[in-house]
Amino acid sequence: MARGHQKIQSQQKNLKKQAEQKKKHGHDQKAAAKAALVFTCSVCRTQMPDPKTFKQHFESKHPKNPLPPELVGVEA
Repeated sequence: MARGHQKIQSQQKNLKKQAEQKKKHGHDQKAAAKAALVFTCSVCRTQMPDPKTFKQHFESKHPKNPLPPELVGVEA
């Protein structure tokens, strides 16, 4: 086991290596896209990114169902 100064150097080297690996792999687009889908249709469980799209979806796919209360004031 490394001790003292050698341990600190090893930790710094490891942090630098991990940062380079993270840069190399880039941005995880799939996770970012999934996080952006915040509205979920109560009828079909489809996820949408914003209330405008959600209202358009609800009016076109579920016209017979009453509009959810979170979409009442939204303009499509």
